[in-house]
Amino acid sequence: MSKIIVVYGSTTGTTEDVAGRIAGKIGASALPVSDFNADVIAGNDVLVLGSSTWGCGELQDDWYDGVEIIKSSNLTGKKVAVFGCGDSSSYSDTFCDAMSIIAKAAADAGAELVGKVSTDGYTFDSSASVDGGQFVGLAIDEVNESDKTDERIATWVASLGL
Repeated sequence: MSKIIVVYGSTTGTTEDVAGRIAGKIGASALPVSDFNADVIAGNDVLVLGSSTWGCGELQDDWYDGVEIIKSSNLTGKKVAVFGCGDSSSYSDTFCDAMSIIAKAAADAGAELVGKVSTDGYTFDSSASVDGGQFVGLAIDEVNESDKTDERIATWVASLGL
């Protein structure tokens, strides 16, 4: 059985809440990225990484150090799934952009990225986290579409095959 950890960066508590819900569905622990380090990476086979998007498509503050940890690690043989929280109405042109930063760092470090999600059913103008009509991970909008969150989490978790 794979060892799985959910790592999140949260400023307002929304991403922490979503991380906890995801962790509950997959039987994993949720860890704030401020406690993330090389030992966490070494001790887990699957990393589920989540961040909210701030400003003009930027990471949640605590994730800047987390991305550096990922970049300095060898993730070969590890699976990484990403999720992000954003506001598709007020920040329609940078919706969940932070996921792309984390996903790129993980892929560059050798991870196998899993958990892409179709953009169908989402309303936004642009996202750096879209590749070929799919988000690089699970996009969540608790501001405008909180009624869809539980179903999106359940569908995504099932698609991960963990």
